Amino acid sequence: MKNTLFELDKLCLTLPDGRAIGPLSLALAPGEILTLMGPSGCGKSSLLAAIAGTLSPAIRQSGQGRLAGQSLSGIPIEQRRIGLLFQDALLFPHMSVAENLAFALPASVRGQARQNAVRAALKDAELSGMEKRAPSTLSGGQAARVALMRALLAEPAMLLLDEPFSRLDSRLRQDMRDFVYRHLQARAIPALLVTHDSADVPAGGRIIQLEAPDA
Repeated sequence: MKNTLFELDKLCLTLPDGRAIGPLSLALAPGEILTLMGPSGCGKSSLLAAIAGTLSPAIRQSGQGRLAGQSLSGIPIEQRRIGLLFQDALLFPHMSVAENLAFALPASVRGQARQNAVRAALKDAELSGMEKRAPSTLSGGQAARVALMRALLAEPAMLLLDEPFSRLDSRLRQDMRDFVYRHLQARAIPALLVTHDSADVPAGGRIIQLEAPDA
């Protein structure tokens, strides 16, 4: 694919019981959102874990992923520049909204620049003035927007989206889809989306349908 930013080359996962997921090959352009769909147990979340570097050591892995031309093999999770969004926002409950956002900023961003980055993120999320709020006081949609902005503040080269809209009601789901996809495309960040809901697939987006692991 022209202008490929992320690719998988024959990634295969072998489960402890001998069943295999893959091999899977794909390529993503900057800002592209590719959807993985399939029945429960087909290995969607395991594939994301392999890319993120959090795969269980009980699962054997072959093939490789490359991000911006660099192999991910042997690269620790904190050095991969891959962000993750899950079903739950997973905000730190003991931190304010502003502290949650600041936590993701690179250490090189200091002082006033740090405060400015947090304020800008809240403005982008239409949450200005909520710096001191506790995560427990946020609505589901507000928490989801904070979680996305926190992921973006870490300056990821790629995002993995694991059913990020599934806990939102139908109206909020559409709002959050638009919000997430708009920010990813504006920043040219590619993403892999795992979902069971075909309504989550971006307009014109590619879908890879996964099958249950082979025995």
